[in-house]
Amino acid sequence: MSPLTVYTYRNCDTCRRAVKWLEARRIPFVEKPIRETPPSVAELRTMLARQGGQLRRLFNTSGVDYRAQQLGDKLPTLTEAQALGLLAGNGNLVKRPFVLGARAGLVGFDEPAWTEALT
Repeated sequence: MSPLTVYTYRNCDTCRRAVKWLEARRIPFVEKPIRETPPSVAELRTMLARQGGQLRRLFNTSGVDYRAQQLGDKLPTLTEAQALGLLAGNGNLVKRPFVLGARAGLVGFDEPAWTEALT
């Protein structure tokens, strides 16, 4: 089984809890810094499909960059390509942790959902 790709932010407590959860269960993963290397448009498209096409779920709606760009108001008017371009260009906008694997696509850390999807 290929390892999961887990995008995290080092100052994020939720990301640290998620990484500890994966390590405790010995689930192989590759960790990537979301700010320096945001998910690609292809990865974002895959995640979007796994999130039922709900673009808003991919955004860090509580983040400073999201609020500064007033994306709460703008998001409904953006095309999918525009929204994915924003996310791919600014890792701060992406909800984290962001986890992609062969059969998994998770945003945020919800232990019951992670248990169901990854164990």
